[in-house]
Amino acid sequence: MNSNEIRAQYDSRSITVYQAYAKAIALPAIQHNRFVPPFSMHRMTWIKPSFLWLMERSNWGLKSGQEMILAIRMTRQGWEEALSQAVLTAYDPSVYRSYDEWATQFEQARVHVQWDPERTLRGKSLPINSIQVGLSRHIIEQYVNEWTMEIRDATPLVRKIYTLLQEGKEAKAKLLLPGEHVYPLPQTLARRIGMR
Repeated sequence: MNSNEIRAQYDSRSITVYQAYAKAIALPAIQHNRFVPPFSMHRMTWIKPSFLWLMERSNWGLKSGQEMILAIRMTRQGWEEALSQAVLTAYDPSVYRSYDEWATQFEQARVHVQWDPERTLRGKSLPINSIQVGLSRHIIEQYVNEWTMEIRDATPLVRKIYTLLQEGKEAKAKLLLPGEHVYPLPQTLARRIGMR
C-alpha cells in the first residue's frame, strides 16, 4: 500500500500550494495578490502542495481552463487549521470507527482530503501518495482573506521546465523544480487525515 506524505515547499511561517486556472481568474489574482472575482467563493476549490502532481493533473498548464499555474503562499496556521477540519473523500477503517460515521462526517465536511499517487517529472506514478485539499464554500473566505500571503505566477517556470523536458534535457529540468520536503504534522492531525 502506498504511504501518504505531504511533500511541500515551506518555511517557518508558510507553505506553498498550487492551483491551475484560466487567465480570467489567474491574472486578476496575480495583479491584486489575492483572489478576486470572477474567482468564486461559492464552490469548492482544491489546493495541492505537490508541484509535479499538479503538472500531471493540468498537463503542464496545457489543459483548457488550466493554462495558468499559480503558486500560493499560505500561512502554515491556515493550512493546519484546514486539515484539522478535513474529512477523507474515501472511507478508511483506520481513521473512522464505521462507514456510517465517515459518511455522516463527509456529508458535513468543510474540508475534503484526497490522496493520489505522487508523480515523477515524466508523470509516472510513485509508490507515495500526495495530498490534495478541497476547501468548501464554508471556509474559502478564510483562505482568501486570512490565510493567503502571496500569489505568484508560476506559469513561466512551468513552461521552461516543460520545454526542457520536450528537448530531452531532464537533468536541467529537474534543477528548476521547487524544493519540496516532507511537511511535519502533529500526530493527532496526521491521524485525522489518514497519514501512514
